[in-house]
Amino acid sequence: MTKEEAIEAEGVVIKALSNAKYEVRMETGHVIIAYPAGKLRKFYIKILPGDSVTVAISPYDLTKGRITYRHKK
Repeated sequence: MTKEEAIEAEGVVIKALSNAKYEVRMETGHVIIAYPAGKLRKFYIKILPGDSVTVAISPYDLTKGRITYRHKK
């Protein structure tokens, strides 16, 4: 059995939560909880409410995701 691929989607950060988690509103209107990927933490990339991000969503739980890229303004 192969590992399922993550679903890539665009969204906007609505709110910063505790423990480096964020509420992200997706293009479809859904709101998910997302955490930053390891490279974003390693290089101290700051994510603020209002930032446009790319999120990798797990196909098993569509309410959680991982922020993989913060878009330039």
